[in-house]
Amino acid sequence: MTPADFFAAIGPQAADAQRRTGIPASVSLAQAALESNWGKSKLAQDGKNLFGIKAGRGWKGRVVLMPTREYLGGAWHTVTAQWRAYPNWQASIEDHARFLLENPRYVPALRLVDFPRQFATALQTCGYATDPAYADKLRAVMDRHGLTRFDLARPQWALADWVSLPPPLALTDAEARA
Repeated sequence: MTPADFFAAIGPQAADAQRRTGIPASVSLAQAALESNWGKSKLAQDGKNLFGIKAGRGWKGRVVLMPTREYLGGAWHTVTAQWRAYPNWQASIEDHARFLLENPRYVPALRLVDFPRQFATALQTCGYATDPAYADKLRAVMDRHGLTRFDLARPQWALADWVSLPPPLALTDAEARA
């Protein structure tokens, strides 16, 4: 699957998830591309998990066991982990948004949903990934593939009843472009 095919397949689903949750479609798409190797990873194929979300104690759904590389203690290590499994990629996109919204560690990032580039940086700061270059990689994918075309402005949102976003941060024009 080419990057163009990948984004054509899940771009509308990410935009729909943003409409209902506020999570920037461009960042969700970049994360899905990186985490799933453009939908080609074994986890994306066998578990329909596009985001590498592990199955923690509270997860009640299906799981798959697979190895992963984690950056721990200044070095890369291979470990076996339990991953959330979904019936399809749409369910993975929806659960990704719910995961971010329901996890208190991401509140600082959620204050930046109107600014996708800063949201990507904040996700890394909040501990989303162990890769120290994760935010840079997200922004590179977003820029290279023009993913902001999938983003919806706040007036286009119709947030689901269960969504509660924290108050947004106000950024200067220079900060918003960074």
